[in-house]
Amino acid sequence: MNVIRTAVSEFLGLFVDDGSLALFVIILIMLVTAAVKMEIISPLIGGGALLLGCIVVLSESLYRAAKKR
Repeated sequence: MNVIRTAVSEFLGLFVDDGSLALFVIILIMLVTAAVKMEIISPLIGGGALLLGCIVVLSESLYRAAKKR
């Protein structure tokens, strides 16, 4: 049973290395999607917001990783 748990943990680690990075990206996607669906922003602005938001979230994650080392 321990081997299976370790294998699943390693498999998930391939996709989610930094939990907060994944969480922030999911929250960003949810917020932009809701704003576009409620027609608060246009889809073009939503796409730009996703691009810039992902760049900001990734930069923050890289900064935290570099600060640890």
